[in-house]
Amino acid sequence: MSILVVAVRRDSGGRNGLGRTAPSPLIELNRAVAVSMATGPADALRIVDRLASEGALRGSHLLPSVRGELLARLGRIEEARSELMTAAGLARNERESTVLRAKAAAL
Repeated sequence: MSILVVAVRRDSGGRNGLGRTAPSPLIELNRAVAVSMATGPADALRIVDRLASEGALRGSHLLPSVRGELLARLGRIEEARSELMTAAGLARNERESTVLRAKAAAL
């Protein structure tokens, strides 16, 4: 079992220390990525969906790109493609936008 898995499982159900002392949507999004690696995309998607429902990171490509990746891992291809294209449209530079469009097209 990796250190990441142990750390995330220890924190299951709650936020990690940094998230408690310096809460931010970006820290929560990073936690969702860690959760996806430790316990799977379904658990992580719940975190990301909560952030989206709160309007967190609105206007940033980060949330829809992570959401798209999680949806793809869950086999929800059309939703994943849509999220990745949304992220591509929000990306602040052409290289990121190109990468996100390519990921969407590859699904």
